[in-house]
Amino acid sequence: MLIADEVNDSPIEQVRLTVPITDDPTIPCLTFRTWALGLSSCVLLSFVNQFFVYRTNPIGISSVCAQIVTLPLGKLMAATLPKKVFHVPMTNWSFSLNPGPFTLKEHVLITIFANAGAAGPYAVNIITIVKAFYGRGINAMAAMLLAQTTQVSSFFVSASNAGHQWQCAYKFDRKIFSCSVMAGLVCSGSTLLILLTCGGREFLFKCHSSGKQHQHLSSIDIRNKAQLAKNLVSLMKLRCRALHEDEKRPKGGLSRMQFFLIVFISSFAYYIIPNYFFPSLSALSFVCWIWKDSVTAQQIGSGLKGLGIGSFGLDWATVAAFLGSPLATPAFSIFNTLVGFIITVYVLLPITYWTNAYNAKRFPLITADVFDSDGKHYNISRILDPKTFSINYDEYDNYSKINLSVFFTYTYGLSFATLMASLTHAFLFYGKNTWEMWRKAEKSTSNKFADVHTRIMKKNYRPVPQWWFGILLLIVLGLSMFTCEGFHKQLQLPFWGILLACAMAMIFMLPVGVLLATTNQGPGLNVITELVIGYLYPGKPLANVTFKTYGYISMSQALTFLTDFKLGHYMKIPPKSMFLVQLVGTVVSSSIYFGTAWWLLTSIKDICNIDLLPDDSPWTCPGDDVFYNASIIWGVVGPRRMFGPLGLYSKMNWFFVIGLLAPVPVWLLTRAFPEKKWIRLINMPIVLSGAGSMPVAKTVHYISWFTVGIAFNFFVYRRYKAWWARHNYVLSAALDAGVAFMGVATYFALQNYNIYGMEWWGAEASDHCPLAKCPTAPGVVAKGCPVF
Repeated sequence: MLIADEVNDSPIEQVRLTVPITDDPTIPCLTFRTWALGLSSCVLLSFVNQFFVYRTNPIGISSVCAQIVTLPLGKLMAATLPKKVFHVPMTNWSFSLNPGPFTLKEHVLITIFANAGAAGPYAVNIITIVKAFYGRGINAMAAMLLAQTTQVSSFFVSASNAGHQWQCAYKFDRKIFSCSVMAGLVCSGSTLLILLTCGGREFLFKCHSSGKQHQHLSSIDIRNKAQLAKNLVSLMKLRCRALHEDEKRPKGGLSRMQFFLIVFISSFAYYIIPNYFFPSLSALSFVCWIWKDSVTAQQIGSGLKGLGIGSFGLDWATVAAFLGSPLATPAFSIFNTLVGFIITVYVLLPITYWTNAYNAKRFPLITADVFDSDGKHYNISRILDPKTFSINYDEYDNYSKINLSVFFTYTYGLSFATLMASLTHAFLFYGKNTWEMWRKAEKSTSNKFADVHTRIMKKNYRPVPQWWFGILLLIVLGLSMFTCEGFHKQLQLPFWGILLACAMAMIFMLPVGVLLATTNQGPGLNVITELVIGYLYPGKPLANVTFKTYGYISMSQALTFLTDFKLGHYMKIPPKSMFLVQLVGTVVSSSIYFGTAWWLLTSIKDICNIDLLPDDSPWTCPGDDVFYNASIIWGVVGPRRMFGPLGLYSKMNWFFVIGLLAPVPVWLLTRAFPEKKWIRLINMPIVLSGAGSMPVAKTVHYISWFTVGIAFNFFVYRRYKAWWARHNYVLSAALDAGVAFMGVATYFALQNYNIYGMEWWGAEASDHCPLAKCPTAPGVVAKGCPVF
């Protein structure tokens, strides 16, 4: 326990209310219950989430569901399992199936397992487009290793960082620095430990210190209370006062568990209607029903193919499928996203389309497909050499340049702007504080400024041995190189591509981490990585997407893992236990995600092929469709022939400049009017990426997401704060879980046997706006469309 002069607490109320400042190192952690419930949660979430990825509305299940469900199961196991101690032969190891009451630390580690299952391998997209879109084979072992190495490599330094948190947080540990540089060789997710090891990690995770450092940290934390939302959602569920204390049910009210069960059952029961009996409930577009023969009216009213005016969905999967649960996103972030969405979809898009810029009227209003100059879908097989799986430039020059819909064009331009705005925003608003904390971390040689949580971890637990990381480094390095260079070089990417992807992640880790910490949203590196490798290594689609996967996952998975490490740090989990749970959970989840994807891709006829699937089939693969078209744009053709001097869209490069300058006016306004607190809530990276999930997400998804998010996180939060604090996140978890389990049950019980509901108007998985996809340029012929 702590001595008296060490006790202090965070200046931030949210942290004080949720994070304990005491610890009992004798509490069991890695018990049989932890392994049983943790691995079960990891496997279940991995299977369900990958199962839904290929569906039209790919709902995802978060670890919050596992947190809630495993609590009564853990208590049940503590009450019923035998307490007999088992000894492992020829070792000093022993264990009991029931070491005592179900503990908070066991629950935390189960949550870490569940988190591993909630985050799927990005590499599965590569497997999908090769098999389902390009119609080619891929070695199963190469595919599995790709899924494993991209995930495990991201784990490496994150786990190392957690094992040495007390060393890294406030001084510059040269051993960890060296380890960080080595980890860059395998494109590990926290490659950027030059930034994260000390000042960067401390800044991103806001270790709320004592003493003089409060003058630097508290100004940031108090100003951005929303930054705690994501991690404190977990902490609130794990804190003794939230779940592990005996909860006193309010008079005439419900306990959290009762509320969860009621919402879960209701969501489970209701979802059979939009999922099976009445799929059209997912997108109701009334404008199309009124003007059945007008292309323009349907372009304006369709929620799936158009602007979505008057469209909405009565389906939780529509609300949360692509943008995540709006209940877990801060209101100010929702409003920033809303502004960006309105500017992009209702200002830029109509002006550009109806003035026919870039020959916009030859193509559908909103689509991710690629077209030739006549407005027909691009025949990619015509320009790809089937033997080398690379572009034939002579055929390309004789055929047609790649054409995009005007919306898809803006999507890439705004992604350029978002990335640059992230750098400028982080520099202007947080650069000074980051530099000051970096200097303090580098100069400090004691624990003088270490926060209470860091001191507890240093006192009670030994760090993970360095040789554990050394062995893991060698294994992951070898497998990563073998995956890319072996198997007859099916993935096309040379070894230097892995190293370059890591270097790019190093540049963007800190600014993107700042955005994620302060807004619960942040841009990915998918587009910028595509652009770079597309210039350096054009004409190789698999090399492009493999490079993108290593670079993108290097950053995004690092942030996910480090969030878990922070949770373990706050909840006083031994570093070795964190290491093992993270490693095992990552390997297991990657295997389940790969196995589920491989099973679906080989068992469902015409999966992802919209032209051949039945009209009511849910297996449309919306995310993979965009991934496939991106591989054509950046990999097959390359950015030089798309956004460079040989392409049609070179003007999109001006968005780099727009993004670089966009945060400057906001920053100047905050300096000129410091008393106007609302100005600081304007976040230009979020505004610029307001429609960034489109065209995978549709306008109906955005409209439904905004409606629910503003209703709960603005109006309900302001008027019924006590109810919101008690039930908001439980409501989100229960709705997600109900939809997911009914979706899986419906498939295995009915759809797997080709048993579908009755044929009627509402059974179509569409919004009944067939003309919304039609081009409006004179003479362009498209299936099911009038010719103007």
